[in-house]
Amino acid sequence: MTTSNIKWKTYAIQMATSDNFDANIAHLLELIAGLPKHSIIVTPEVCLTGFAYDRMDEAAQASLYAVEQVKKMSEDKIITLTTIEKEGDNFVNRTDVIYNGGIVHSQHKVKLFPLGNEHLYFKAGSEDEIKIFEIDGIKFGIIVCFELRFPEYWLKLRGADIILNPSLWGKPRKQHFEILTRAVAIANQCYVVAADSANPDMARSSAVIDPNGKAIMDDYAEVIKGTFDPREVQRIRRYINMDIFHG
Repeated sequence: MTTSNIKWKTYAIQMATSDNFDANIAHLLELIAGLPKHSIIVTPEVCLTGFAYDRMDEAAQASLYAVEQVKKMSEDKIITLTTIEKEGDNFVNRTDVIYNGGIVHSQHKVKLFPLGNEHLYFKAGSEDEIKIFEIDGIKFGIIVCFELRFPEYWLKLRGADIILNPSLWGKPRKQHFEILTRAVAIANQCYVVAADSANPDMARSSAVIDPNGKAIMDDYAEVIKGTFDPREVQRIRRYINMDIFHG
């Protein structure tokens, strides 16, 4: 359980992605610059490039540049950024958590979405990468988009105080996204910050969800704001003792 007593502000970025990678990067940096210190910021999956299957090398180069720029803006800000990266001869969908100028955690998407043909373009990560990591006494976990549908990954993150969920979730399955993000928060008695794209074919439904499943959501906002209160995590785990967060 978290040892931090600081209330961090939480932000789900719900931005649209254009074909102009440079413009997407500039816009994201502008949004981050406008958010205060002691912020936890989650961005949508591959929000800077989209799944640019016909421009993968270009997308990977843009992603490298973007990560370096975000590092410069990460003083007292925990920023989750999902990008297309090239590793050896393969492309991967990688999530970096950036804090105080450096990458403090990375993991590769394990479950590639078959309806989007992700498995044809990306190398899948290892399930061992889905694990709890700690920043300033707060226990974090990450589940990327389609991985929400696999409860075995929820179990791997039991004990996390907050689960970060970058997504590019389609509009036809909007209800699924809203139910699953709330279910993870309730089942794991933790906060969930879910960030989805604002593109017309996407679900939006970005939210900051507390351990009781109460969601702050606004499909028309570009930034959804909430608060991570570690005392709320402690309260719910004492009130409904599931005997899984002790020992």
